[in-house]
Amino acid sequence: MTHRTELARQMLRFTPESGVHRTPIGRLTLIRSDQPTDDLPTVYEASVCLIAQGAKTVSLGGRSLVYDAASYLIVSVDLPLVGRVLQASAQAPYLCCKIDIDPAVLTELVMQDSGETAGSVPPPLAVHPADTRLIDAACRLVELLGQPAQAGVLAPLIEKEILYRLLIGPHGPALRRIAQGDSHVGRVGRATAFIRENYRKPFRIDDVATAAGMSPSSLHEHFKAITTLTPLEFQKRLRLEAARALMISTDANAADAAFAVGYQSPSQFSREYRRVFSASPRMDAQRLKASGYVGA
Repeated sequence: MTHRTELARQMLRFTPESGVHRTPIGRLTLIRSDQPTDDLPTVYEASVCLIAQGAKTVSLGGRSLVYDAASYLIVSVDLPLVGRVLQASAQAPYLCCKIDIDPAVLTELVMQDSGETAGSVPPPLAVHPADTRLIDAACRLVELLGQPAQAGVLAPLIEKEILYRLLIGPHGPALRRIAQGDSHVGRVGRATAFIRENYRKPFRIDDVATAAGMSPSSLHEHFKAITTLTPLEFQKRLRLEAARALMISTDANAADAAFAVGYQSPSQFSREYRRVFSASPRMDAQRLKASGYVGA
């Protein structure tokens, strides 16, 4: 049995149906889809995504990447992507293991590692060939979901191993630059983290720029170049996605969801929701619930 086959087997144990499955291991999310999906805009957190079965495409601006069980996707800073599952069926569902990047652990590893940061740096969104040792580590992490007594001790160690394998892999230079904070991508990463933490309340661009260690004009230029959105557009996207998740998980109506994520006007919320997701909040929530909502 290959590592990839074992990863698929383990994932099927903990994903009984289509959908995004949060797990007791906080940075681990399992995603399953029993059929191909339409395009779905989602803000991806900094993470690595390993597919055990199936294939998916993600797009940022005019750039699209396809990845499958032979490769992995790495997102080294929060990005607003459009994802679509390409290959999936009830007999062979799309299975994806998403592991969020812990900035503190990444910084610790970079301080211990003497790898190079010079030369060309990969973009913040990339696809690379899957390493069998990386797949094996992901498999052991998923397996811990069935061993809760051990997970508290072992899961952080395996997550650290996965980050280290990414750090010594082809995306290592980008991760080092981000951890060291001496690149535009690293500073934009601090800006997206600030916005994610404060998206429900109004903030000044000066506050975001201070958090990022940039001038407001430099922040706007590089934030837009990297994420394709302005900081305020990024905040709106986070609000809309939080409202969408709330409507799906709690059956909240559009007005209640709008107020919960910081909107003062339900009509403005509905207009912006339709602009991003091409449907009214109610119709979109109903469609996603019926489809199993594969959002990452």
